[in-house]
Amino acid sequence: CAKLVAFGHYSDLFSDDPSDKPPCRGCSSNLVEPYIKCAECGPSPFLLCLQCFTRGFEFKKHESDHKYEIMTSDFPVLEPGWTAQEEMALLEAVMDCGFGNWLDVAYQMRTKSKEECEAHYMKNFINNPLFSSTLLNLRQIEEARTADTAIPFKPTDDPPRPTFDSLLSRDMAGYMPARADFMEEFDNYAEWDLKDIDFVDDDSDILHALKIAVVDIYHSRLKERGRRKKIIRDHGLINLRKFQILERRYPKEVQDLYDAMRRFARVVGPIEHDKFIESHALEFELRREIGRLQEYRRAGIQSFCSAKVYERVKHVREDERRKRTMLVDVLQYIQDGRACQQWLSKQAAIDAGITPVVTTITTSATGRRSAPPLNLTGLPGTEKLNDREKELCQVVRLVPGAYLEYKQALLNECRRQGGLRLAQARALIKIDVNKTRKIYDFLIKEGYINKV
Repeated sequence: CAKLVAFGHYSDLFSDDPSDKPPCRGCSSNLVEPYIKCAECGPSPFLLCLQCFTRGFEFKKHESDHKYEIMTSDFPVLEPGWTAQEEMALLEAVMDCGFGNWLDVAYQMRTKSKEECEAHYMKNFINNPLFSSTLLNLRQIEEARTADTAIPFKPTDDPPRPTFDSLLSRDMAGYMPARADFMEEFDNYAEWDLKDIDFVDDDSDILHALKIAVVDIYHSRLKERGRRKKIIRDHGLINLRKFQILERRYPKEVQDLYDAMRRFARVVGPIEHDKFIESHALEFELRREIGRLQEYRRAGIQSFCSAKVYERVKHVREDERRKRTMLVDVLQYIQDGRACQQWLSKQAAIDAGITPVVTTITTSATGRRSAPPLNLTGLPGTEKLNDREKELCQVVRLVPGAYLEYKQALLNECRRQGGLRLAQARALIKIDVNKTRKIYDFLIKEGYINKV
């Protein structure tokens, strides 16, 4: 086995294909075994055919009196009758044809029968206890070497396996679970700068240093590629949906912190990052609990039994307040007894579980019939509005999408100017001036914008 391992370092020199061997440095012909390898010239092998060696060929640093090695594979390694060349040919044939396909292996080897190939391979490479123990030691050494750097997936963390070019596949950035790799690497064309580089003895010092620099740059790219993969694996970012589900378990305030601190996850490990977020989530819960206990103390509550009654009564009071919110908001814009009575009837119908019938509202100031409140059911953007914003859109008969657009425009202008006047709002929103006034007053009241 030791001979075979040592021989493996020179397997490229003993290939059956003459084009795989370097040519003779003397006559540039294809080398045929046996041939000569200089033991003193290097690092690239200096090879000579027997004819050039007998003539005493010399070139640059190579001299005819240098020590040399005779390169040949015509010697047994594992057992008599099998040369080193045949051992390499057998391994290559098994690799090409597959284990167990001994008929094709024998056909590719041409020097051994099907039975001889099977018996020799099973005896020396499968059932050989010395070879098996060597493989075991090598595996243990490799596992010990990569114990601190390997990042295996747990069975519960098995990533999804979406179909090619699906939405989930694009969310996973082309990750292929079967290969545990990405379809496109970071800096995907880094190898292009390296593919045509060849180190030869004739290179000048400057050219040699330049090639070394290119290789160093390539190594730095590989390190960055590995670093990014490690971050993705360590933090569980491959299964993006699972990551998002885990993130939603926190309160909104902690989710905002999680989003802000995500960029710093690359400089700390996943455990340290999760501990940081969990500690802030615990701090948020403690602060909320402290605030609740302080509220009990201000209310004169001294026992948890009384606190339960207080919470129950508080929820009832908040529910009643929410039911009155619609009427209170509408009364800011409609100063009419009949309109108020109509909204009271509508609220009573809602409380009774009956669909209210909306009728036209007649204002007492002008005597004109005004349009009924806008029905927002099914309109895009309604789900983005709170109850007070929905009521505003119903009263001024403004679709939610347009309201959100006007609101964002006013907020941006207010941030830019440090405040906003009604005249500026009317110049910015080209709609009915009365609607603009109502939107402006509403945003001022809710604290979204402020006056100059």
